[in-house]
Parts: sequence; C-alpha cells; structure tokens
Amino acid sequence: MLGFLVRLLPFWIREPLIILVGTVFGVRILFMALVDGEGWVPAVIGAVFLLGAALRVRVVVHALRARRRRAPATEAELTPVTPAPVTPAPVTPAPVTPAVRRPVEKKPNAFAQASFAIGLFAVIGGALWIEGKLPEDGTAATGASRPAACRLDEDEELPSAYRSTPGAVTGADLCRALNRTELPELLGTPAERSVYASGTDNTAPLTDRKVAQPEARVEFETYTVELSATYNKLTVAQYAKLTTHGDGRDARKLTVLGRPALLTSDHMMKIQFDLGGGEGASGPVEQGPLARTLTVAFHGKDRGGSYDLTVWSESGLLPDDSALVDIAEAVLPRITRGARDQD
Repeated sequence: MLGFLVRLLPFWIREPLIILVGTVFGVRILFMALVDGEGWVPAVIGAVFLLGAALRVRVVVHALRARRRRAPATEAELTPVTPAPVTPAPVTPAPVTPAVRRPVEKKPNAFAQASFAIGLFAVIGGALWIEGKLPEDGTAATGASRPAACRLDEDEELPSAYRSTPGAVTGADLCRALNRTELPELLGTPAERSVYASGTDNTAPLTDRKVAQPEARVEFETYTVELSATYNKLTVAQYAKLTTHGDGRDARKLTVLGRPALLTSDHMMKIQFDLGGGEGASGPVEQGPLARTLTVAFHGKDRGGSYDLTVWSESGLLPDDSALVDIAEAVLPRITRGARDQD
C-alpha cells in the first residue's frame, strides 16, 4: 500500500524522498552495526539501503541532463514560422493562414518540488531525533518514570459475583491504584520502573465463582507486587487463627489505616512446562520464592473481607515489612469502593 502511494507522487517529489529515506536508514543501520556491534547482517542491510539511494541519485542526474537537452528544442518550437512568399498567379491566391503561436506549457518546477520533499523529511527526521533524545518512557528528562500501562481483560464479561456484590471493585480499579510512579521508591528501588502491569476480574477458588476476587499485578526487575480484594465473610481475626507461621518470618498482627492487619509469609508455587510435548509435558509443582503478604481488613470493625498485598522476588530478596505498610497506606485510599469504612 505504501509503495502504491509513493508511485502516485510526481517524479521530482518521489525520487528525492526515496533518496533521503534510503540514506537516513542506511546510515542509521550501518551506525548500529559498526558502532553498537549489532553484527554483519545489519551492515549488509544498511549497505543495500545506501546502494539503492545511490542508484536513485543516478536516475535523477540522468533525468536532469535529459531535461537540459530538451530545453533548446522547446524554445525552437515556440518561434513563429514565417510563411514563404507567394508567387502571383492568374488565379486568386488562397488566403494564407497566419502562424499560430503555441501556448507555453507550464512545466513543474523540479527544484521547488525537490526542496519541498527534502524540507518535509528534514522535519520528520528532526522529530525522530528529538524523540530519540527523550527517556525510554517518553517523558521529559526530569528523572520521573512513567509506569507500564495496565493490561486489562476488557473483552471478557464481568462475572456475576461482581454484579451481586455491592461496591465490588474490578481488576482495573486495583491496577490503577497500585501502578503508581512512587511505587519503586516505596519498595526501595527508586531507579526501577514497572515493566508489566495487569488487572484481572477473578473469583475466589472453591467458591463456585460466587465470591469476587479481583487482582492486580505490577512487575519490576527486582520485585513483583500483587494486590487483591476478597469479598467474603472471613475476618482478619479469623484468618489470623487459621494462619500458620511462615518460614523464618512469623505472622505479625498490626493496624494499618485504622484497620486490623496481618503480616504473613509463604512460598509461591512454581510450575515448569515443557513445550516439546509428549509424556511429562509439564513438571511437578515446585516450591517457589518466599513471599510476604499484608492482609488489611475492609473495615475498622473487621466485618469481613480484606485486601491482600503480596511482594516477592525471584532472587528470594524481600523488602522490609515497613515497605508493605507504606505501600498499603499509599494505595488503599485510592481504591474506589462503594463499601466505605463507616467507623
């Protein structure tokens, strides 16, 4: 489609555009190959672009020379033709038709067209150069990083558990609240930026899809953070009685935002898949890295339901418990929820 549109352009616009594009891309790819060490394949591609541009330059030069050769002939055609003298004859001479001067055909200005094309691509190239000087996230060079956009299951229908639960939030609500620019600083890794963020509208397991449990996940190079909300009748106090001690990090009761909260530790599950197929296509479930979870009740009076904020790392590194509390105090007030704490 692009090639068809290019062929529709006049010769003196099309050819300079092709020359400019080929030169810019060729030089850029060669620079990547020779300076950045990208290998010989980009070098060959860059050389092909430059060769194509050189061939187009040759075509334009031949066209300019042919245009100059045709110019004198054109001027000769415009000279009025003087009629030959008519010899008197006994008969009445036929009327002589005067020479008709042909109108001058206005040809396109090749120089103006080429200048316009080069100027247009100079503007585009300048915009691309300025964009390349900006940080990778596209923001101004102020040191602030923009988090990754939340990926949402917008095409999937919301489960009926959400419609039957007044004030239930969705995975999109949790993701927008959790995926904040200050989250890396709260985790103790201010130089990082989120590389993945998502929100899903799940239901709690073993509840026959009758309990809404939206989840959000934000991943960094160091840590992964998950936030979920469970709309059941289980209180944090009841959950504390059911919770066993984690590996080396005991459960600890505390208060967050005036609500009962509980810090627990547990290992994530790790499942390995063999995409080669055949028997044993998937390995057994293994013990994954240790995760730290902060459970915070919906209400100050702990009437049931809670938020779970979980942090883990593939390296096994975990932030201090104070980091989880700081994240909860920064994120939970931003969640739009119909059921507010009335205490």
